Amino acid sequence: MGLEEQLPAGVLLGTVEGLLGYMRKASLWPATFGLACCAIEMMTTGAPRYDAARFGMEVFRASPRQADLMIVAGRVSQKMAPVVRQIYDQMANPKWVLAMGVCASSGGMFNNYAIVQGVDHIVPVDMYLPGCPPRPEMLLDAFLKIHDQIQHSKLGAHKKALQAEQEATALTAAPTLEMKGLLR
Repeated sequence: MGLEEQLPAGVLLGTVEGLLGYMRKASLWPATFGLACCAIEMMTTGAPRYDAARFGMEVFRASPRQADLMIVAGRVSQKMAPVVRQIYDQMANPKWVLAMGVCASSGGMFNNYAIVQGVDHIVPVDMYLPGCPPRPEMLLDAFLKIHDQIQHSKLGAHKKALQAEQEATALTAAPTLEMKGLLR
């Protein structure tokens, strides 16, 4: 017989992490940062047909200080890279980044000196959204997946231990030049 059977009806049990995760996921405010054709699809997602307001994300913020999700939509040029980093640094913590489209994720078809080959060279990316350009339905699915990631994220000492473990794993990873894959 557990504690759940002894409690009166209508009493909920949970953790502070679970409650705060639920509240944080339901109040994401994305920053408007459209750089190319993917921005058209991002704007369409906020329109009535797809209605991002169902997920509490109808307010695309123009100020990075009021946003906690940066959607990098489109290719990032070398000239724009410092601006992307500056906007990321101005965002309040906790913050998340979604790389929308193949150009933001890996440079896309623009394999040249002028385009950053993946926005993860500038800011840490939490979610990659493939496609050229990705459909609004795909962006809504990415919203739901990042909501799930936010809701189940750790807080406090648990978060610090997880970050230390991830950093240790990253430091022991093989350098990119030593990796063997399909293209090598």
